[in-house]
Amino acid sequence: MSRGFASDNNAGVHPDILKAIEKANTGHVIGYGDDPTTREAISLFKKEFGPETDVYFVFNGTGANVLALSTVTHSFHSIICADTAHIEVDECGAPEKFTGCKLLPVPSDQGKITPAGIQKYLHGFNFEHHSQPKVISISQVTELGTVYSVDEIKAITALAHQHNMLVHMDGARIANAAVALGLPFKAFTIEAGVDMLSFGGTKNGMLMGEAVVFFNPKLTTNTKYIRKQSMQLFSKMRFVGAQFLAYFENDLWKSNASHANQMAKLLEKEVLKTGKVKLTQKTEANGVFAILPKDVIPKLQEKYFFYVWNESSCEVRWMTSFDTTEEDIYGFVQLIDKLI
Repeated sequence: MSRGFASDNNAGVHPDILKAIEKANTGHVIGYGDDPTTREAISLFKKEFGPETDVYFVFNGTGANVLALSTVTHSFHSIICADTAHIEVDECGAPEKFTGCKLLPVPSDQGKITPAGIQKYLHGFNFEHHSQPKVISISQVTELGTVYSVDEIKAITALAHQHNMLVHMDGARIANAAVALGLPFKAFTIEAGVDMLSFGGTKNGMLMGEAVVFFNPKLTTNTKYIRKQSMQLFSKMRFVGAQFLAYFENDLWKSNASHANQMAKLLEKEVLKTGKVKLTQKTEANGVFAILPKDVIPKLQEKYFFYVWNESSCEVRWMTSFDTTEEDIYGFVQLIDKLI
């Protein structure tokens, strides 16, 4: 398959990540995370977010979200999220199956939810006939490619904490958000009041493995047992830790995400030049959303594969990656211009 715009998951692995895995593939070490490489990787997260940070590596993004939410909820709780959230739309009901919690999807505007939208779901506290609201989950970057500002996040966390609730951030594309905001990770997570974070790297050049980051160790009394029970405990965890070492070294995460974001902005700019395509969302990270004529979509997909986001409106999603090239962009836009 040639490079397309379907997903940043379709990109390969950054060469520096592969080298780090190979470097870690020497001799025997203790399994399940009690090895020097994993410990060093965890120390980097503590350096980034603070010494009280508690970190758990898992296989994938769904596992990260499920572990984070399972740690802090009981089955009688409910989890508030955007109607577009990955945990609501794209995880095959895994959060509900494994937490037993009810998901309460809030109508979103360009992928974001607000305190005003959340407010009407904050009722039934201490009423035994009603699921108890416990967590507000937000995605950063959102599923529509937009990015919450620090103030927007603070407003949500303040509302949550007023009601003795917690805030989870699905950070599958957190590096793209950090680059878009021009801020360190902690500025829009722990310093903005977020309680727990699914920290992704797979969409930004890693092979596998995500991190679940808790900013209050009092929350994680049972997390190691839940991780094992939910089948998210690596035996050869050093190979996840090694990837994160390379990911943070020389700010590889930043250069990868910066490139992906820049390619999305270039795609936006070049598509708009044609005057033939309507964009539906702000291009703030590495996703571009557009409306195309229905008959053009399959013809474009033959050469540059991408997904249709909304079939009824012919809205499509184009994702750029750390390995997207300018030639990819120009070739794609030229074909769009030719076909429409």
